[in-house]
Amino acid sequence: MGNMGIIFRRELSAYFTTPLAYVFIVIFLVMSGIATFDLGGFYQRGQADLQPFFNFHPWLYLFMIPALAMGLWADERKTGTIELLLTLPIRLADAVVGKYLAAWALAGIALALTFPIWITVNYLGEPDNGIIFAAYLGSWLMAGAFLAVGSCMSAITRNPVIAFILTVAICFAFVASGTQIVLGAFPGWTPQFLLDAIAALSFLTHFDAISRGVLDIRDILFFVVFIGAWLLASAIVIELKKAN
Repeated sequence: MGNMGIIFRRELSAYFTTPLAYVFIVIFLVMSGIATFDLGGFYQRGQADLQPFFNFHPWLYLFMIPALAMGLWADERKTGTIELLLTLPIRLADAVVGKYLAAWALAGIALALTFPIWITVNYLGEPDNGIIFAAYLGSWLMAGAFLAVGSCMSAITRNPVIAFILTVAICFAFVASGTQIVLGAFPGWTPQFLLDAIAALSFLTHFDAISRGVLDIRDILFFVVFIGAWLLASAIVIELKKAN
């Protein structure tokens, strides 16, 4: 944890020594507000909950998180600093997880700074704060899943823009896989177990359950295993690129 912690602190401080962290946080807060109050009709609904706020998170993350993740490894490879990083006396796993955790922490900070809307809904009514807390947890886990995919895509290419596009495409597939539009596209003879398996890969399926206050261990494990698998893929890709 020592080397991983050093990399985590180095990367997190690097975000705040450049405009990146501030731009990301401001845009996320502004877009969250627009989605909640204008598109979600927060006041017009007349209900003391944050459903309009959380409903748009998968779609906000679909573009915000890839923008945060696209430079994780692509910039390192483009500038050649990845060779310097990997020659340091640290394990590859420490570098991969440390950089990932720093970006995830930044996403968590942006999410935490939306707390005024939580205060607002408590001022206007009597919401179930346990459900709101669960939804925040689910949102942060989902952001981590998006970010893990972005880490792997950033490791594949030197071009951050290509990494962004690949991440958006893959994450969109995981977001939409549980919707009726996707499932209805399969022929009628498709086995039900296959449709269930595809639906089970959807971020929406698991996030919706958590955001309703149902902290099923299967939903939490889905995000944890998903993140671990993509970080492992990131390490494998980096190792292969280093060998070449």
